[in-house]
Amino acid sequence: MEERKTNRSRSHNVIMENREKLSISGVEHVNSFNSELITLETVAGAMTIKGYDLDVNKLNLEDGNVIIQGNIYSMVYSEKDSFANKGSGFLGKLFK
Repeated sequence: MEERKTNRSRSHNVIMENREKLSISGVEHVNSFNSELITLETVAGAMTIKGYDLDVNKLNLEDGNVIIQGNIYSMVYSEKDSFANKGSGFLGKLFK
C-alpha cells in the first residue's frame, strides 16, 4: 500500500516523437500489450494506446518509465478504475 502512495506523488509525462516513439513516465502497471493495443495504468489514470507494430522497448515499473515504438494512431485516457469495471456490463453481471 505504501508503494502505491509513493507512485501517486510521481509526475506523469508523455513525449511522442513523430508518432513512432512514445516515452511515458508515471506508469504504475501495464495491464496488457500486443502489437496493436497497449493498456496501462498511470498516476493520471488508465491509458490505452492503439497502433500497429507496437513494441514495448523499455519497461521499468520501479521508476515508472515505459518506451513504446511502432506506428501510433491513438492514445486515450480513461478513469482509473475503468479496466476493473470492464466486466460490470450485462455479461459481467450475468456471470457473477
